[in-house]
Amino acid sequence: MAARATWKGFLRVSLVNIPVKVFPATESSATISFNQLHSSCQTRIQQKRWCPTCNKDVANTELAKGYEFEKGRYVVMSEDDIDKVRTTSTRIIDLVQFDEDKALDPMYVDRTYYLAPDGQVAADAFAVMREGMKGKIGVGKVALYGREYLVAVKPHDRGLVMYTLHHAAEIRSAASIEELNAIPSKVKPQEVQLAKQVIGTFEKKLDLSEYHDEYQEGLQKIIDAKIAGEEVVAPTVEMPAKVVNLMEALRKSLDSVSGEKKKSAKADLPKKAVRLEPKKKRVG
Repeated sequence: MAARATWKGFLRVSLVNIPVKVFPATESSATISFNQLHSSCQTRIQQKRWCPTCNKDVANTELAKGYEFEKGRYVVMSEDDIDKVRTTSTRIIDLVQFDEDKALDPMYVDRTYYLAPDGQVAADAFAVMREGMKGKIGVGKVALYGREYLVAVKPHDRGLVMYTLHHAAEIRSAASIEELNAIPSKVKPQEVQLAKQVIGTFEKKLDLSEYHDEYQEGLQKIIDAKIAGEEVVAPTVEMPAKVVNLMEALRKSLDSVSGEKKKSAKADLPKKAVRLEPKKKRVG
């Protein structure tokens, strides 16, 4: 099924304006969701919009958006009022700054979107700008889904990827976490060296497609079992032991990984072919 664009507008760099479409790059449809039921009769609970002044249910057609400017006092905002907000970012992704692509701290990333050209004429300019941006990341603003976002755009495969970003004021400082004050400023070099050895045994090329959501898979198995009327027995989960001697724990980790690798290597060795010699005929 082809992806559907959720926004159309322009990507602007200086005086260059390129018609683009925005597509969500991620989805959470695989997540299992639940409905709220009345436990005694298993009827789905209804969420009602209730007006305590009029003492009645309120239909969606009677709802209005209100901003509370004083306690209990609201100013009503219609869709026409909201549409009067016309910032440059309403239809334009305006990139106003560029830096090396490694300059973006992943902590600032909120959501990810793909950018694609809107039309063949746009595709030519899009390709040129993508090539010109290689190794760089552009920062700007865009209005999406009723609010303005700080965004970053960089080349990705054949197109561009756009990240909506948190503002600096939204990022909590690590200094606010008191537990971090207990971390010693100096560590033993021999322990660090051994830790690096342990970490090194797990190094390989990153491929996130190798990982899958085991929790969702397990939850689905339980749901299927209950539908089939089968009894589900939860496996026991052992809690990890507390580290008393760090050096001993690191050495055991290294020995354990080395042992597993040796077993794996032996299992992968090709078995020697057995040559069958023809039986010699008896003379006499």
